[in-house]
Amino acid sequence: MKKPFENYLSTLKKTVEKTELDKDTTKKLSSPNKILDFKINLGNKSYQAYRVQFNNKLGPYKGGIRFHPQVSLSEVKALSAWMAIKTALVNLPLGGAKGGIKVNPKKLKERELKEISQKYVENIYKFIGEDKDIPAPDVNTNAKIMKWMKDKYEDLIGKKSPASFTGKAIKDGGSLGREEATGQGGAYTLQYFAKKIGLEPKKTKIAIQGFGNVGSYFALAASKIGFKIIGISDTSGAYLNPKGIKKEELQKIKREKKEGSSIKNYLIQNGKEKKLFESDKLLSFKVDVLAPASLENAIHKDNYKEIKAKYILELANGPITAEVEDKIRKDKIVIPDVLANSGGVIVSYFEWLQNRKNQKWNKEKVFEKLKEKIKKSFEEVWNEKEKDSLTLKEAAYVLAIKRLI
Repeated sequence: MKKPFENYLSTLKKTVEKTELDKDTTKKLSSPNKILDFKINLGNKSYQAYRVQFNNKLGPYKGGIRFHPQVSLSEVKALSAWMAIKTALVNLPLGGAKGGIKVNPKKLKERELKEISQKYVENIYKFIGEDKDIPAPDVNTNAKIMKWMKDKYEDLIGKKSPASFTGKAIKDGGSLGREEATGQGGAYTLQYFAKKIGLEPKKTKIAIQGFGNVGSYFALAASKIGFKIIGISDTSGAYLNPKGIKKEELQKIKREKKEGSSIKNYLIQNGKEKKLFESDKLLSFKVDVLAPASLENAIHKDNYKEIKAKYILELANGPITAEVEDKIRKDKIVIPDVLANSGGVIVSYFEWLQNRKNQKWNKEKVFEKLKEKIKKSFEEVWNEKEKDSLTLKEAAYVLAIKRLI
Protein backbone atom coordinates (compact mmCIF):
# COMPACT_ATOMS: atom_id res chain seq x y z
CA MET A 1 0.00 0.00 0.00
CA LYS A 2 1.35 3.41 -0.94
CA LYS A 3 2.01 5.99 1.74
CA PRO A 4 -0.55 8.86 1.89
CA PHE A 5 1.73 11.46 0.32
CA GLU A 6 2.49 9.09 -2.56
CA ASN A 7 -1.29 8.89 -3.14
CA TYR A 8 -1.42 12.69 -3.43
CA LEU A 9 1.56 12.76 -5.83
CA SER A 10 -0.02 10.01 -7.94
CA THR A 11 -3.27 12.00 -8.35
CA LEU A 12 -1.34 15.19 -9.08
CA LYS A 13 0.82 13.51 -11.74
CA LYS A 14 -2.12 11.76 -13.44
CA THR A 15 -4.14 14.98 -13.55
CA VAL A 16 -1.29 16.99 -15.07
CA GLU A 17 -0.55 14.29 -17.65
CA LYS A 18 -4.20 13.99 -18.71
CA THR A 19 -4.74 17.73 -19.16
CA GLU A 20 -2.99 20.64 -20.80
CA LEU A 21 -1.47 21.89 -17.55
CA ASP A 22 2.17 22.93 -17.65
CA LYS A 23 4.37 19.88 -16.93
CA ASP A 24 6.33 21.95 -14.38
CA THR A 25 3.14 21.98 -12.29
CA THR A 26 3.95 18.58 -10.80
CA LYS A 27 7.33 19.80 -9.58
CA LYS A 28 5.89 23.03 -8.19
CA LEU A 29 3.26 21.22 -6.13
CA SER A 30 5.29 18.17 -5.10
CA SER A 31 6.88 19.42 -1.90
CA PRO A 32 5.85 21.55 1.10
CA ASN A 33 7.16 25.03 1.79
CA LYS A 34 8.17 24.10 5.35
CA ILE A 35 8.31 20.99 7.57
CA LEU A 36 8.50 21.34 11.34
CA ASP A 37 9.62 17.95 12.70
CA PHE A 38 10.22 17.71 16.47
CA LYS A 39 9.86 15.63 19.64
CA ILE A 40 7.71 16.43 22.68
CA ASN A 41 8.86 15.08 26.04
CA LEU A 42 6.15 14.17 28.52
CA GLY A 43 7.40 12.56 31.73
CA ASN A 44 9.77 9.81 30.69
CA LYS A 45 8.24 9.42 27.23
CA SER A 46 8.93 11.20 23.95
CA TYR A 47 6.35 11.78 21.20
CA GLN A 48 6.99 12.58 17.53
CA ALA A 49 5.22 15.72 16.29
CA TYR A 50 4.89 17.62 13.01
CA ARG A 51 3.53 20.77 11.42
CA VAL A 52 3.72 20.86 7.64
CA GLN A 53 3.04 24.11 5.76
CA PHE A 54 2.43 23.09 2.17
CA ASN A 55 1.40 26.16 0.17
CA ASN A 56 0.36 29.74 1.04
CA LYS A 57 -0.01 31.21 -2.45
CA LEU A 58 -3.64 32.22 -1.80
CA GLY A 59 -3.41 33.19 1.88
CA PRO A 60 -2.33 32.04 5.36
CA TYR A 61 -1.72 28.34 5.85
CA LYS A 62 -4.78 26.51 7.22
CA GLY A 63 -5.16 23.00 8.59
CA GLY A 64 -5.98 20.81 11.55
CA ILE A 65 -3.91 19.08 14.21
CA ARG A 66 -4.49 15.39 14.88
CA PHE A 67 -3.47 13.21 17.84
CA HIS A 68 -3.23 9.59 16.70
CA PRO A 69 -0.82 6.64 17.16
CA GLN A 70 -0.51 6.27 13.37
CA VAL A 71 0.51 9.87 12.63
CA SER A 72 3.45 9.96 10.21
CA LEU A 73 5.28 12.60 8.20
CA SER A 74 3.89 11.13 4.96
CA GLU A 75 0.35 11.40 6.31
CA VAL A 76 0.76 14.99 7.54
CA LYS A 77 2.38 16.04 4.24
CA ALA A 78 -0.49 14.49 2.28
CA LEU A 79 -3.12 16.15 4.46
CA SER A 80 -1.41 19.53 4.09
CA ALA A 81 -1.31 19.12 0.30
CA TRP A 82 -4.97 18.08 0.15
CA MET A 83 -5.85 21.12 2.25
CA ALA A 84 -4.03 23.40 -0.21
CA ILE A 85 -6.00 21.83 -3.08
CA LYS A 86 -9.24 22.06 -1.09
CA THR A 87 -8.96 25.73 -0.10
CA ALA A 88 -8.04 26.63 -3.69
CA LEU A 89 -10.93 24.59 -5.07
CA VAL A 90 -13.57 26.28 -2.90
CA ASN A 91 -11.94 29.66 -3.54
CA LEU A 92 -10.90 30.60 -0.02
CA PRO A 93 -8.07 33.10 0.63
CA LEU A 94 -6.20 30.41 2.56
CA GLY A 95 -3.40 27.93 1.99
CA GLY A 96 -2.83 24.37 3.15
CA ALA A 97 -1.14 23.02 6.27
CA LYS A 98 -1.53 20.14 8.73
CA GLY A 99 -0.13 19.02 12.07
CA GLY A 100 -0.05 15.98 14.26
CA ILE A 101 1.39 14.19 17.27
CA LYS A 102 2.02 10.44 17.21
CA VAL A 103 0.17 9.62 20.42
CA ASN A 104 -2.89 7.76 21.64
CA PRO A 105 -4.70 10.54 23.55
CA LYS A 106 -7.02 7.98 25.19
CA LYS A 107 -4.04 6.77 27.22
CA LEU A 108 -3.25 10.25 28.55
CA LYS A 109 -4.70 11.85 31.67
CA GLU A 110 -6.31 15.26 31.10
CA ARG A 111 -3.35 17.15 32.62
CA GLU A 112 -1.00 15.22 30.29
CA LEU A 113 -3.23 16.01 27.31
CA LYS A 114 -3.13 19.70 28.20
CA GLU A 115 0.65 19.60 28.69
CA ILE A 116 1.34 17.89 25.35
CA SER A 117 -1.00 20.37 23.60
CA GLN A 118 0.79 23.35 25.09
CA LYS A 119 4.26 21.94 24.38
CA TYR A 120 3.20 21.44 20.77
CA VAL A 121 2.43 25.17 20.56
CA GLU A 122 5.76 26.06 22.18
CA ASN A 123 7.49 24.33 19.26
CA ILE A 124 5.51 25.99 16.47
CA TYR A 125 4.31 29.37 17.80
CA LYS A 126 6.87 31.42 15.84
CA PHE A 127 5.49 29.99 12.58
CA ILE A 128 1.75 30.33 13.23
CA GLY A 129 -0.73 33.19 13.75
CA GLU A 130 -3.86 34.67 12.23
CA ASP A 131 -1.91 36.00 9.23
CA LYS A 132 0.59 33.11 8.97
CA ASP A 133 -0.92 29.70 9.78
CA ILE A 134 -4.26 29.00 11.49
CA PRO A 135 -4.55 25.55 13.13
CA ALA A 136 -7.85 23.78 13.86
CA PRO A 137 -9.10 20.49 15.36
CA ASP A 138 -8.76 17.19 13.50
CA VAL A 139 -8.83 13.51 14.55
CA ASN A 140 -8.91 13.22 18.38
CA THR A 141 -8.61 16.97 18.97
CA ASN A 142 -11.47 19.30 19.88
CA ALA A 143 -12.55 22.76 21.06
CA LYS A 144 -11.05 22.25 24.53
CA ILE A 145 -7.63 21.42 23.06
CA MET A 146 -7.87 24.42 20.72
CA LYS A 147 -8.51 26.66 23.75
CA TRP A 148 -5.45 25.27 25.56
CA MET A 149 -3.38 25.88 22.44
CA LYS A 150 -4.78 29.37 21.81
CA ASP A 151 -4.24 30.40 25.43
CA LYS A 152 -0.65 29.16 25.33
CA TYR A 153 -0.03 30.94 22.03
CA GLU A 154 -1.41 34.21 23.44
CA ASP A 155 0.84 33.84 26.51
CA LEU A 156 3.88 33.35 24.28
CA ILE A 157 3.18 36.34 22.01
CA GLY A 158 1.94 38.56 24.84
CA LYS A 159 -1.41 39.60 23.37
CA LYS A 160 -4.90 38.36 22.51
CA SER A 161 -5.29 36.63 19.14
CA PRO A 162 -8.68 34.89 18.86
CA ALA A 163 -8.34 34.34 15.09
CA SER A 164 -5.11 32.35 15.48
CA PHE A 165 -7.01 29.06 16.01
CA THR A 166 -10.41 27.91 14.71
CA GLY A 167 -12.70 25.13 15.89
CA LYS A 168 -13.02 26.79 19.29
CA ALA A 169 -16.01 26.52 21.62
CA ILE A 170 -18.73 29.13 21.01
CA LYS A 171 -17.94 30.86 24.34
CA ASP A 172 -14.28 31.15 23.30
CA GLY A 173 -15.00 32.76 19.92
CA GLY A 174 -15.94 29.69 17.91
CA SER A 175 -18.50 29.76 15.12
CA LEU A 176 -21.96 28.30 15.34
CA GLY A 177 -22.24 25.38 12.92
CA ARG A 178 -18.51 24.54 12.94
CA GLU A 179 -18.98 21.18 14.67
CA GLU A 180 -21.51 20.04 12.06
CA ALA A 181 -19.81 21.74 9.10
CA THR A 182 -17.91 18.87 7.44
CA GLY A 183 -20.87 16.48 7.56
CA GLN A 184 -23.33 19.22 6.59
CA GLY A 185 -21.18 20.20 3.61
CA GLY A 186 -21.00 16.54 2.55
CA ALA A 187 -24.80 16.35 2.59
CA TYR A 188 -25.09 19.50 0.46
CA THR A 189 -22.55 18.05 -2.00
CA LEU A 190 -24.52 14.82 -2.31
CA GLN A 191 -27.74 16.79 -2.73
CA TYR A 192 -26.34 18.70 -5.72
CA PHE A 193 -24.81 15.54 -7.19
CA ALA A 194 -28.11 13.66 -6.88
CA LYS A 195 -29.96 16.48 -8.64
CA LYS A 196 -27.45 16.44 -11.51
CA ILE A 197 -27.77 12.72 -12.22
CA GLY A 198 -31.46 12.32 -11.34
CA LEU A 199 -31.19 10.44 -8.04
CA GLU A 200 -34.30 10.77 -5.88
CA PRO A 201 -33.17 11.20 -2.24
CA LYS A 202 -35.91 9.09 -0.62
CA LYS A 203 -35.02 6.18 -2.94
CA THR A 204 -31.26 6.60 -2.45
CA LYS A 205 -29.73 4.22 0.11
CA ILE A 206 -26.54 5.24 1.91
CA ALA A 207 -23.98 3.37 4.03
CA ILE A 208 -21.55 5.40 6.17
CA GLN A 209 -18.19 3.93 7.12
CA GLY A 210 -17.15 5.71 10.31
CA PHE A 211 -19.71 7.22 12.67
CA GLY A 212 -17.59 9.84 14.40
CA ASN A 213 -18.11 13.57 14.20
CA VAL A 214 -18.15 13.79 10.38
CA GLY A 215 -20.09 10.59 9.70
CA SER A 216 -22.76 11.23 12.33
CA TYR A 217 -23.45 14.83 11.32
CA PHE A 218 -23.51 13.79 7.67
CA ALA A 219 -26.05 11.07 8.52
CA LEU A 220 -28.32 13.56 10.27
CA ALA A 221 -28.03 16.20 7.54
CA ALA A 222 -28.55 13.70 4.70
CA SER A 223 -31.48 12.14 6.53
CA LYS A 224 -33.07 15.59 6.91
CA ILE A 225 -32.73 16.19 3.16
CA GLY A 226 -34.55 12.90 2.59
CA PHE A 227 -31.80 10.35 1.86
CA LYS A 228 -32.19 6.88 3.39
CA ILE A 229 -29.38 5.85 5.74
CA ILE A 230 -29.42 2.04 5.94
CA GLY A 231 -25.94 1.28 7.30
CA ILE A 232 -23.43 2.83 9.69
CA SER A 233 -20.23 1.52 11.25
CA ASP A 234 -17.48 2.23 13.74
CA THR A 235 -14.56 0.08 14.93
CA SER A 236 -16.91 -2.01 17.11
CA GLY A 237 -19.20 -3.14 14.29
CA ALA A 238 -21.72 -2.23 11.60
CA TYR A 239 -25.47 -1.71 11.87
CA LEU A 240 -27.68 -2.60 8.91
CA ASN A 241 -31.35 -1.76 8.57
CA PRO A 242 -32.53 -2.13 4.94
CA LYS A 243 -35.72 -0.18 5.77
CA GLY A 244 -33.67 2.80 6.89
CA ILE A 245 -32.31 4.04 10.22
CA LYS A 246 -34.56 6.84 11.41
CA LYS A 247 -33.15 10.25 12.24
CA GLU A 248 -34.18 9.92 15.90
CA GLU A 249 -32.22 6.67 16.20
CA LEU A 250 -29.17 8.17 14.49
CA GLN A 251 -29.28 11.00 17.03
CA LYS A 252 -29.52 8.51 19.91
CA ILE A 253 -26.53 6.48 18.66
CA LYS A 254 -24.52 9.67 18.14
CA ARG A 255 -25.36 10.85 21.68
CA GLU A 256 -24.41 7.48 23.24
CA LYS A 257 -21.15 7.32 21.27
CA LYS A 258 -20.23 10.76 22.60
CA GLU A 259 -20.66 9.33 26.11
CA GLY A 260 -18.20 6.51 25.34
CA SER A 261 -20.51 3.82 23.98
CA SER A 262 -20.33 2.18 20.52
CA ILE A 263 -22.59 0.90 17.76
CA LYS A 264 -22.09 -2.66 19.01
CA ASN A 265 -23.07 -1.73 22.59
CA TYR A 266 -26.09 0.20 21.35
CA LEU A 267 -27.39 -2.74 19.32
CA ILE A 268 -26.83 -5.27 22.12
CA GLN A 269 -28.46 -3.06 24.74
CA ASN A 270 -31.48 -2.49 22.49
CA GLY A 271 -31.99 -6.14 21.48
CA LYS A 272 -30.87 -5.60 17.88
CA GLU A 273 -27.97 -8.10 17.74
CA LYS A 274 -29.32 -9.55 14.47
CA LYS A 275 -28.57 -6.22 12.78
CA LEU A 276 -24.93 -6.22 14.01
CA PHE A 277 -22.19 -7.11 11.53
CA GLU A 278 -18.40 -6.93 11.44
CA SER A 279 -17.24 -3.39 10.58
CA ASP A 280 -15.75 -4.46 7.23
CA LYS A 281 -19.08 -5.91 6.08
CA LEU A 282 -20.45 -2.40 5.62
CA LEU A 283 -18.61 -2.12 2.30
CA SER A 284 -20.66 -4.98 0.88
CA PHE A 285 -24.06 -3.60 1.92
CA LYS A 286 -26.36 -3.16 -1.10
CA VAL A 287 -26.60 0.63 -1.25
CA ASP A 288 -26.47 3.38 -3.85
CA VAL A 289 -23.93 5.57 -2.03
CA LEU A 290 -21.00 4.55 0.15
CA ALA A 291 -19.63 7.36 2.32
CA PRO A 292 -16.22 6.53 3.84
CA ALA A 293 -15.91 8.94 6.78
CA SER A 294 -13.10 7.50 8.88
CA LEU A 295 -9.37 7.65 8.05
CA GLU A 296 -7.35 7.67 4.83
CA ASN A 297 -6.63 4.39 2.96
CA ALA A 298 -9.84 2.76 4.24
CA ILE A 299 -10.56 1.36 0.75
CA HIS A 300 -7.67 -0.69 -0.63
CA LYS A 301 -6.71 -3.69 -2.77
CA ASP A 302 -7.95 -6.19 -0.18
CA ASN A 303 -11.48 -4.84 0.15
CA TYR A 304 -12.45 -2.66 -2.83
CA LYS A 305 -14.04 -5.57 -4.71
CA GLU A 306 -16.58 -5.92 -1.89
CA ILE A 307 -18.13 -2.52 -2.63
CA LYS A 308 -21.67 -2.74 -4.04
CA ALA A 309 -22.37 1.00 -4.18
CA LYS A 310 -22.28 2.78 -7.53
CA TYR A 311 -21.35 6.13 -5.98
CA ILE A 312 -18.65 6.88 -3.39
CA LEU A 313 -18.77 10.13 -1.42
CA GLU A 314 -15.32 10.72 0.09
CA LEU A 315 -16.03 12.30 3.48
CA ALA A 316 -12.62 11.24 4.84
CA ASN A 317 -9.37 12.58 3.41
CA GLY A 318 -7.85 10.16 0.89
CA PRO A 319 -10.04 7.15 1.80
CA ILE A 320 -9.18 5.31 -1.46
CA THR A 321 -5.60 4.19 -2.07
CA ALA A 322 -3.99 5.25 -5.34
CA GLU A 323 -3.40 1.63 -6.39
CA VAL A 324 -7.15 0.90 -6.64
CA GLU A 325 -8.48 4.32 -7.67
CA ASP A 326 -8.48 3.63 -11.41
CA LYS A 327 -10.06 0.20 -10.92
CA ILE A 328 -12.87 1.65 -8.83
CA ARG A 329 -13.59 4.40 -11.33
CA LYS A 330 -14.29 1.87 -14.11
CA ASP A 331 -17.78 1.24 -12.78
CA LYS A 332 -18.27 3.73 -9.95
CA ILE A 333 -18.43 7.51 -9.66
CA VAL A 334 -16.34 9.04 -6.88
CA ILE A 335 -17.22 12.44 -5.44
CA PRO A 336 -13.77 13.60 -4.26
CA ASP A 337 -12.77 14.49 -0.72
CA VAL A 338 -11.45 17.93 -1.66
CA LEU A 339 -15.04 18.88 -2.51
CA ALA A 340 -17.15 16.52 -0.37
CA ASN A 341 -15.50 17.32 2.97
CA SER A 342 -14.67 20.98 2.33
CA GLY A 343 -17.44 22.18 4.67
CA GLY A 344 -15.09 22.04 7.65
CA VAL A 345 -12.50 24.43 6.27
CA ILE A 346 -15.20 26.69 4.78
CA VAL A 347 -16.79 27.24 8.19
CA SER A 348 -13.33 27.51 9.78
CA TYR A 349 -12.78 30.40 7.36
CA PHE A 350 -16.09 31.91 8.49
CA GLU A 351 -14.93 31.61 12.13
CA TRP A 352 -11.64 33.33 11.25
CA LEU A 353 -13.58 36.13 9.54
CA GLN A 354 -15.94 36.57 12.49
CA ASN A 355 -13.02 36.73 14.94
CA ARG A 356 -11.16 39.31 12.87
CA LYS A 357 -14.24 41.48 12.40
CA ASN A 358 -15.54 40.93 15.95
CA GLN A 359 -18.81 39.54 14.57
CA LYS A 360 -21.12 36.68 15.58
CA TRP A 361 -23.20 34.99 12.87
CA ASN A 362 -26.22 32.84 13.67
CA LYS A 363 -26.27 29.22 12.51
CA GLU A 364 -28.75 29.94 9.71
CA LYS A 365 -26.38 32.49 8.20
CA VAL A 366 -23.40 30.11 8.53
CA PHE A 367 -25.24 27.23 6.81
CA GLU A 368 -26.68 29.52 4.14
CA LYS A 369 -23.19 30.78 3.26
CA LEU A 370 -21.80 27.22 3.44
CA LYS A 371 -24.48 26.00 1.04
CA GLU A 372 -23.70 28.84 -1.39
CA LYS A 373 -19.98 27.98 -1.35
CA ILE A 374 -20.59 24.26 -1.88
CA LYS A 375 -23.08 24.89 -4.69
CA LYS A 376 -20.76 27.25 -6.57
CA SER A 377 -17.77 24.91 -6.20
CA PHE A 378 -19.81 21.86 -7.23
CA GLU A 379 -21.07 23.62 -10.37
CA GLU A 380 -17.53 24.65 -11.30
CA VAL A 381 -16.23 21.10 -10.85
CA TRP A 382 -19.14 19.62 -12.83
CA ASN A 383 -18.67 22.08 -15.70
CA GLU A 384 -14.93 21.36 -15.82
CA LYS A 385 -15.65 17.63 -15.89
CA GLU A 386 -18.12 17.99 -18.76
CA LYS A 387 -15.87 20.32 -20.74
CA ASP A 388 -12.82 18.07 -20.79
CA SER A 389 -14.30 14.59 -20.15
CA LEU A 390 -12.57 14.29 -16.79
CA THR A 391 -13.49 12.47 -13.59
CA LEU A 392 -14.86 14.67 -10.81
CA LYS A 393 -11.56 14.34 -8.94
CA GLU A 394 -9.50 15.32 -11.97
CA ALA A 395 -11.79 18.28 -12.61
CA ALA A 396 -11.48 19.41 -8.97
CA TYR A 397 -7.68 19.16 -9.11
CA VAL A 398 -7.50 21.06 -12.41
CA LEU A 399 -9.51 23.98 -10.99
CA ALA A 400 -7.45 24.06 -7.79
CA ILE A 401 -4.09 23.73 -9.56
CA LYS A 402 -4.89 26.59 -11.94
CA ARG A 403 -5.57 28.83 -8.95
CA LEU A 404 -2.39 27.71 -7.16
CA ILE A 405 -0.16 28.10 -10.23
